[in-house]
Amino acid sequence: MIDVAKLIETRRALHQIPELGFEEVKTQAFLLEYIAKLPQEHLEIKKWKTGIFVKVHGSAPAKMIGYRADIDGLPMDEETSYPFRSSHAGKMHACGHDFHMTIALGVLTHFSKVQPKDHLLFIFQPAEEGPGGAKPMLESSILQEWRPDQIVALHIAPEYPVGTIATREGLLFANTSELFINLKGQGGHAAYPHTTRDMIVASAHLVTQLQSIVARNVDPLDSAVVTIGKITGGTKQNIIAEKARIEGTIRTLSIESMQKVKQRIEALVQGIEAGFECSGTIDYGANYCQVYNNEQLTREFINFTREQTNVEMIECKEAMTGEDFGYFLAEIPGFMFWLGVNSLYGLHDNRLEPKEEAIEVAVNHLIQYLHYKLDKR
Repeated sequence: MIDVAKLIETRRALHQIPELGFEEVKTQAFLLEYIAKLPQEHLEIKKWKTGIFVKVHGSAPAKMIGYRADIDGLPMDEETSYPFRSSHAGKMHACGHDFHMTIALGVLTHFSKVQPKDHLLFIFQPAEEGPGGAKPMLESSILQEWRPDQIVALHIAPEYPVGTIATREGLLFANTSELFINLKGQGGHAAYPHTTRDMIVASAHLVTQLQSIVARNVDPLDSAVVTIGKITGGTKQNIIAEKARIEGTIRTLSIESMQKVKQRIEALVQGIEAGFECSGTIDYGANYCQVYNNEQLTREFINFTREQTNVEMIECKEAMTGEDFGYFLAEIPGFMFWLGVNSLYGLHDNRLEPKEEAIEVAVNHLIQYLHYKLDKR
């Protein structure tokens, strides 16, 4: 039996200490303290930067299954109704990573007491929200030594009710890329625009042109998104801006479309440079490859889940969500699934309030599934 009250207490404690990518010092310390209180006979623990690997040694191992949980938060001011709101100003677990960690700890607690036949590797990964922790963690010497034969992860889904699990074979999440464009011209007095190169005007033209990429350069039967979420420029209302910065994101369902979108962005920036006599630079920031679920393992999980009476299995559509778990799946067979948490507000919303009943659902289901996989001969 899992201690549901303890897990909810753990989730609430983690919710109060969100930290950004590769800054998860308090989070790592909290996780290590929790893990240290578990039975240690079958556990082996290794730290990696602000992340953690925990290997549960099997009694008669023939393979190893990995389970990954991300641990970082987002740079947002929390506006939930919780009495246990974030104690870190400007930071919040608005993507459910406090749930992800708690669920992993619940499953680890069980397997620290009930040794499986095969090895089980828990991966507490930093920096999923950026700059990206999966790829360097995958390349680490620890994971080269402890390389799983299969890997699994989940992500909370506010739109699904508690008790629902959703996934699909093949493509689940999109290819994603950050987008940062800096324009530099010539500033000056608002009364003498002819002596300047106005980057507010240039950036406005560029943002409008960027919206034409999906409408006119991407196959209508494919899917892509170019979203600009932030523009900064200028210092005062009567000073023409010398610099402007555009920040956004690109999301596509195919690698080919990602390449085409980036080519068009570069061409449009070159046009702005020529048209407004300025210079432009592009930085694509963190790039995440698609989350592509292994067909055989995912189908097996779907069939297993359908046989359980305490959850409902839904085969969902692909989403434009980005997740660096895709790097793990590019090298290790596995899958990711959605966990219903029934929140009125969605992911990356500072009012996100997932239902805590979903923690027990996920822990129990994962324990059942992992026993099915680890003890099967």
